[in-house]
Amino acid sequence: MATIAELEARIRVLEDIEAIKGLKAKYWRCVDRKLWKDLADVFAPSATADYGPNLQFEGRKAIIQFLKDSLGADSTITVHGGHNAEIEITGKTSARGIWALNDIVVMQPNMKRIGWGYYEDEYVKVKGQWKKKSTKMTTVLEEWPTTSQ
Repeated sequence: MATIAELEARIRVLEDIEAIKGLKAKYWRCVDRKLWKDLADVFAPSATADYGPNLQFEGRKAIIQFLKDSLGADSTITVHGGHNAEIEITGKTSARGIWALNDIVVMQPNMKRIGWGYYEDEYVKVKGQWKKKSTKMTTVLEEWPTTSQ
Protein backbone atom coordinates (compact mmCIF):
# COMPACT_ATOMS: atom_id res chain seq x y z
CA MET A 1 0.00 0.00 0.00
CA ALA A 2 1.23 3.49 -0.87
CA THR A 3 2.15 5.90 1.85
CA ILE A 4 0.48 9.29 2.25
CA ALA A 5 3.68 10.95 0.98
CA GLU A 6 3.69 8.73 -2.13
CA LEU A 7 0.04 9.49 -2.81
CA GLU A 8 0.64 13.22 -2.36
CA ALA A 9 3.54 13.07 -4.84
CA ARG A 10 1.41 11.23 -7.39
CA ILE A 11 -1.40 13.76 -7.00
CA ARG A 12 1.08 16.62 -7.41
CA VAL A 13 2.25 15.10 -10.72
CA LEU A 14 -1.34 14.81 -11.95
CA GLU A 15 -2.07 18.41 -10.93
CA ASP A 16 1.07 19.58 -12.72
CA ILE A 17 0.09 17.71 -15.89
CA GLU A 18 -3.37 19.30 -15.83
CA ALA A 19 -1.85 22.75 -15.27
CA ILE A 20 0.44 22.25 -18.27
CA LYS A 21 -2.53 21.17 -20.42
CA GLY A 22 -4.29 24.37 -19.36
CA LEU A 23 -1.21 26.43 -20.19
CA LYS A 24 -1.03 24.99 -23.71
CA ALA A 25 -4.75 25.59 -24.23
CA LYS A 26 -4.27 29.20 -23.11
CA TYR A 27 -1.41 29.58 -25.61
CA TRP A 28 -3.59 28.55 -28.54
CA ARG A 29 -6.61 30.54 -27.34
CA CYS A 30 -4.55 33.70 -26.91
CA VAL A 31 -3.00 33.33 -30.37
CA ASP A 32 -6.38 32.69 -32.01
CA ARG A 33 -8.07 35.59 -30.20
CA LYS A 34 -5.05 37.90 -30.52
CA LEU A 35 -4.74 38.34 -26.75
CA TRP A 36 -1.10 39.40 -26.80
CA LYS A 37 -0.92 40.70 -23.22
CA ASP A 38 -2.43 37.47 -21.86
CA LEU A 39 -0.12 35.44 -24.09
CA ALA A 40 2.91 36.99 -22.40
CA ASP A 41 1.91 35.19 -19.19
CA VAL A 42 2.34 31.82 -20.94
CA PHE A 43 6.10 32.23 -21.50
CA ALA A 44 9.03 32.44 -19.12
CA PRO A 45 10.92 35.72 -19.67
CA SER A 46 13.89 33.93 -21.29
CA ALA A 47 11.79 31.50 -23.36
CA THR A 48 12.85 30.39 -26.81
CA ALA A 49 10.72 29.48 -29.81
CA ASP A 50 11.46 27.63 -33.03
CA TYR A 51 8.60 27.87 -35.52
CA GLY A 52 10.59 26.53 -38.48
CA PRO A 53 13.48 27.50 -40.76
CA ASN A 54 14.65 31.07 -40.04
CA LEU A 55 11.92 31.52 -37.42
CA GLN A 56 13.81 31.18 -34.13
CA PHE A 57 13.26 33.70 -31.33
CA GLU A 58 14.80 34.31 -27.93
CA GLY A 59 12.89 35.98 -25.12
CA ARG A 60 9.19 36.34 -24.38
CA LYS A 61 8.99 39.79 -25.99
CA ALA A 62 10.53 38.61 -29.26
CA ILE A 63 8.21 35.58 -29.44
CA ILE A 64 5.08 37.66 -28.82
CA GLN A 65 6.20 40.32 -31.32
CA PHE A 66 6.72 37.68 -34.01
CA LEU A 67 3.28 36.16 -33.41
CA LYS A 68 1.65 39.58 -33.34
CA ASP A 69 3.41 40.69 -36.54
CA SER A 70 2.66 37.48 -38.44
CA LEU A 71 -0.85 36.69 -37.18
CA GLY A 72 -2.15 39.90 -35.64
CA ALA A 73 -3.81 41.56 -38.63
CA ASP A 74 -7.57 41.98 -38.27
CA SER A 75 -7.97 40.17 -41.58
CA THR A 76 -6.02 37.10 -40.39
CA ILE A 77 -8.01 34.30 -38.75
CA THR A 78 -6.32 31.41 -36.97
CA VAL A 79 -7.71 28.25 -35.43
CA HIS A 80 -5.35 25.97 -33.52
CA GLY A 81 -6.16 22.55 -32.14
CA GLY A 82 -3.82 20.42 -30.11
CA HIS A 83 -4.29 16.91 -28.85
CA ASN A 84 -2.58 13.65 -27.89
CA ALA A 85 -0.54 15.35 -25.17
CA GLU A 86 2.49 13.43 -23.96
CA ILE A 87 3.62 15.22 -20.80
CA GLU A 88 6.47 14.14 -18.59
CA ILE A 89 7.24 15.82 -15.29
CA THR A 90 11.05 15.74 -15.17
CA GLY A 91 11.57 17.49 -11.82
CA LYS A 92 9.80 19.62 -9.22
CA THR A 93 10.02 22.65 -11.52
CA SER A 94 10.60 21.12 -14.96
CA ALA A 95 8.59 19.20 -17.53
CA ARG A 96 8.41 18.50 -21.23
CA GLY A 97 5.61 17.73 -23.60
CA ILE A 98 4.82 16.71 -27.15
CA TRP A 99 1.53 17.77 -28.71
CA ALA A 100 -0.08 16.86 -32.02
CA LEU A 101 -1.24 19.99 -33.82
CA ASN A 102 -3.57 20.96 -36.57
CA ASP A 103 -4.11 24.58 -37.47
CA ILE A 104 -5.77 26.75 -40.05
CA VAL A 105 -4.55 30.22 -40.90
CA VAL A 106 -6.71 32.33 -43.21
CA MET A 107 -5.02 35.43 -44.58
CA GLN A 108 -7.45 37.70 -46.36
CA PRO A 109 -8.59 38.04 -48.98
CA ASN A 110 -7.78 34.77 -50.66
CA MET A 111 -5.17 32.59 -48.95
CA LYS A 112 -5.50 29.74 -46.47
CA ARG A 113 -2.95 27.42 -44.87
CA ILE A 114 -3.98 24.16 -43.24
CA GLY A 115 -1.23 22.45 -41.30
CA TRP A 116 -0.52 19.35 -39.25
CA GLY A 117 2.49 18.73 -37.10
CA TYR A 118 3.88 18.59 -33.60
CA TYR A 119 4.97 20.89 -30.83
CA GLU A 120 7.82 19.89 -28.56
CA ASP A 121 7.78 22.03 -25.42
CA GLU A 122 9.82 22.41 -22.27
CA TYR A 123 8.21 23.92 -19.20
CA VAL A 124 9.49 25.53 -16.03
CA LYS A 125 7.59 26.23 -12.82
CA VAL A 126 8.09 29.83 -11.71
CA LYS A 127 6.60 30.96 -8.39
CA GLY A 128 4.22 28.01 -8.46
CA GLN A 129 3.05 28.60 -12.06
CA TRP A 130 4.03 26.60 -15.13
CA LYS A 131 5.49 28.59 -18.04
CA LYS A 132 6.80 27.67 -21.46
CA LYS A 133 10.59 27.56 -21.37
CA SER A 134 10.95 26.54 -25.01
CA THR A 135 8.73 25.53 -27.87
CA LYS A 136 9.50 23.96 -31.22
CA MET A 137 6.93 23.44 -33.94
CA THR A 138 7.56 20.87 -36.64
CA THR A 139 5.23 20.85 -39.63
CA VAL A 140 4.56 17.41 -41.06
CA LEU A 141 2.05 18.36 -43.76
CA GLU A 142 0.51 21.56 -45.03
CA GLU A 143 -1.99 22.51 -47.69
CA TRP A 144 -2.48 25.91 -49.28
CA PRO A 145 -5.96 25.84 -50.84
CA THR A 146 -7.42 29.15 -52.00
CA THR A 147 -10.48 30.50 -50.28
CA SER A 148 -13.11 33.03 -51.26
CA GLN A 149 -13.79 34.16 -47.70
